[in-house]
Amino acid sequence: MKIRIKFSKQGEMKFIGHLDVMRYFQKAMRRADVDIRYSEGFSPHQIMSFASPLSVGLTSNGEYMDIEVHSTGSSEEMIRRINEVSVEGIRVLSYRLLPDKAPNGMAAVAAADYTIQFRPGYEPENETDWFQGLLDFLSRPSIPVLKKTKKGEKEMDLKPLIYESRTLLCPVPEEKQEVAGRSLAPGVLLKLSAGSSANVKPEMVLDAYCKETGQELSEFAFLIQREELYARQSGDAESTEGDVLIPLDAVGEEIS
Repeated sequence: MKIRIKFSKQGEMKFIGHLDVMRYFQKAMRRADVDIRYSEGFSPHQIMSFASPLSVGLTSNGEYMDIEVHSTGSSEEMIRRINEVSVEGIRVLSYRLLPDKAPNGMAAVAAADYTIQFRPGYEPENETDWFQGLLDFLSRPSIPVLKKTKKGEKEMDLKPLIYESRTLLCPVPEEKQEVAGRSLAPGVLLKLSAGSSANVKPEMVLDAYCKETGQELSEFAFLIQREELYARQSGDAESTEGDVLIPLDAVGEEIS
């Protein structure tokens, strides 16, 4: 059986790289007594894959991994069992049974949501105006940037790869609230293309805006959090609507 697990990565765990997160979950599966399937051969390993590795330093409410199991308890029971053996900063949010022919999360990812706010102590004089300026910049018909590749640099247009941008109030991380003197702060949500074909990081968008406006901001100026990962679902053949983006945990079903 294929299982998709959604989890959050918060607090100090944002400094843990992808390979260590993978090793952590391998141990957590054993501690939680998950009946996970192993590969065959001389060096068997747990069948486990992650949708889109998160950059070090970013927090997330929408991380995904797929596993295969021989048997399983209910979604509610398995979430409880894994969370009981989890460290602070990692929390399983959903546990869903996938259809047999469902592609793995890594192959399915098409977009990602990010929220961006200023780190306390790095705010400009008027945060709201700054973020509105960013949205005005993103409303341009074209946003040419230079992207580094293995063969050098190439020019690309960010505009068609930014699916949504809007301002909002972002929760300030609990450990930052005393310094910030508030629990909510102005910010933006960006829905960006993700996956193997066209992957846009929020830092690329911020860098393009700062270069356009002649600003020099510290690389530590922003708090960036990934909120969700999306797959592309084909629209109804009988309707006029095209493909739609759905959260990765909308695929599959709860286990009762």
